[in-house]
Parts: sequence; structure tokens; C-alpha cells
Amino acid sequence: MPNSSSEDEKTFIIASQTVDCTGVAPMKCLQVKEKESDSWGNFYNNIEGFTYEPGFEYVLKVKTEKIENPPMDGSSIKYTLVKQVSKTKK
Repeated sequence: MPNSSSEDEKTFIIASQTVDCTGVAPMKCLQVKEKESDSWGNFYNNIEGFTYEPGFEYVLKVKTEKIENPPMDGSSIKYTLVKQVSKTKK
């Protein structure tokens, strides 16, 4: 099995609260940033294998894969949890 290149792995910092946002319909979005110095951005996708609990800030390693022929209302990228680096009570 080939090793996955580091290009398709990202580190996400997940905020301790979700926010109201609108994708295809109104929903709750995770707030995500890739570096401590970044500002929070809404994350409209799911991270496969990750179960979010409010009140905790997470640092996650996620794998990104391009989806061939994504649905019209869907993302062209699939996110999968590789490792939960930390979970901190906020």
C-alpha cells in the first residue's frame, strides 16, 4: 500500500462551539482554522470518523481526498479523520 503524501493531510483546529450557518439549508457549522494565528472559518463539511462534542477545542489531523463527480450540492473534497491530536475542555 503506498504511503499517503503529506499534501493530502491537514491539521485542523476545531472551536469549542458551532455556529449557525447556511449551506444548502440552515445548519450548524464547525469553526475551523489551520493555524493558531488564523481566524475561525465556517466548515460546511463533515469529517468522517470525527464526533464533535461542544465545549471542547480539538486539534485534528485529517486526510483530504478529491471526489470525482461530486453531487451538485456537495463538496468536491472528502475529509477523513486520521488522528485526534488533542481535545481540550474550554
